[in-house]
Amino acid sequence: MASNFDLYVERRHTDSDKWHKYEDKEIIPLWVADSDFKSPPSVIEALQKRIAHGVFGYGYPSPELVEVFIQRMKERYQWEVKPEWLVFLPGLVCGLNLCVRALTTPEQSTIAPHPIYPPFMKSARFANRNQVSAPVKLQNKRWVLDLEATENQLSGSEKLLLLCNPQNPGGTVYRRHELAAQLDFAQRHNLIVCSDEIHCDLLLEKGLEHIPFASLSEDAAQRSVTLMSPSKTFNIAGLGASIAIIPNAALRHRFTEARAGIVPSVDILAYVAATAAYQNGDEWLEEQLTYLRGNRDLVMESINAIPGLKLMPVEATYLAWIDASGLAVTNPHAFFEQAGVGLSPGSDFGNPNFVRLNFGCQRALLEQALTRMANAVANLPALV
Repeated sequence: MASNFDLYVERRHTDSDKWHKYEDKEIIPLWVADSDFKSPPSVIEALQKRIAHGVFGYGYPSPELVEVFIQRMKERYQWEVKPEWLVFLPGLVCGLNLCVRALTTPEQSTIAPHPIYPPFMKSARFANRNQVSAPVKLQNKRWVLDLEATENQLSGSEKLLLLCNPQNPGGTVYRRHELAAQLDFAQRHNLIVCSDEIHCDLLLEKGLEHIPFASLSEDAAQRSVTLMSPSKTFNIAGLGASIAIIPNAALRHRFTEARAGIVPSVDILAYVAATAAYQNGDEWLEEQLTYLRGNRDLVMESINAIPGLKLMPVEATYLAWIDASGLAVTNPHAFFEQAGVGLSPGSDFGNPNFVRLNFGCQRALLEQALTRMANAVANLPALV
């Protein structure tokens, strides 16, 4: 197919949240996690065909979508999923919030990694639930969950463990023994587990495998809600199509009851896009992964060559979690924004000494941004 990921697609002055933030400013937006790549041709063609039909009423997940998703889980992860386990959602974030509201009481607490994707923390705050921060530590140049340190914080009120694999923002792909330790932790403390696996298709380090938490054992399946989506993989996040896989019927009932009258059904065009992506998007995905690996390598080399910045190897996602604690600045996000690069502030994830860079963009744009960052640090006395 040979897609051209170097093709620049103008997103300024469109409905892009990512680009609108810095509209009419000389700032390159590398923050929120959507990529600047055109979606797979199969997705665009399927949407055009559906739009030509001209009627856009309420929809439902087609048998084709259910079938292709179940087959994908079996082929990629050796995970046997049943159709009745699937709950389709208009986004993954609402799934996180539903898990907190449906599967805990106000007196019970949640546990979430720290630092972590901001909706993990917000979901507890929105539901007025206490949250224990499970520290993520650096171990052999990988960001991993520190369960021993978490253990010391527990009060006994904890009911829900929120996991993220691959980890956002750190880019870690958890190995089987690490997931087994997380399961053991959940078993010992009688926890339900909500596992955000939205980046599972974006593995950059060859030889690694994504292992769904629920696939570890029957016990893991029965105590878990797994959240997946084609949105990051195929750059269709704005369409909103996500899937909660809930094997336990009682948990599934509580989850669906909590959404009733509040969380809407999935848009019909999102169903079309998801189906087309899963059915015919994998060749495009492999080409995208090759391109992202090149971008990842460029970011690794460039960032680690800048005095005061450090970046650990990114195993998955198109997100780089950059340690800026070595810079003589009080606010790394504001510093780089002033230099013309819009990154995600680490404070949103729980550590203001970091910034997160989205390298899901054209390489020429990425090179320009990295040059601006290097020049800003080189001229730091003049900018402070």
